[in-house]
Amino acid sequence: MTSPCYCTLLRTATRKVAAAYDAALAPVGINIAQYALLRMIQNRQQVSLTELGRVADLDRSTIGRNVKVLERDGLVKTARGEDQREAVVSLAPGGIEALAAATPLWEACQRQIEKRLGADKIEALRAIANAV
Repeated sequence: MTSPCYCTLLRTATRKVAAAYDAALAPVGINIAQYALLRMIQNRQQVSLTELGRVADLDRSTIGRNVKVLERDGLVKTARGEDQREAVVSLAPGGIEALAAATPLWEACQRQIEKRLGADKIEALRAIANAV
């Protein structure tokens, strides 16, 4: 008898949790990936794309594509950094507004997931995330 693929189990769980957050954030017009990226930018205001990619654990080209979508939607703005070869990103007024509207929805979703899983499973989730 073979064991279930752990990657598949984690991906299934991730899709279900992401769907809950996406549904919660839908009224603001962003998804959980965009919300997380906006928060990373907010916490590091005027961050280089390279640094943002490092923090998000995404390669530079993926971060660049994701930032372009946020920029197109008026949520972030890009500019040249001190080193003219490097692009930097910061929140646009629309991004500040989106985060203000989305954060209470995100917090409510957090509470729903905590309630659904319970403290022990939340702690196990943290332990798993830190172990991999």
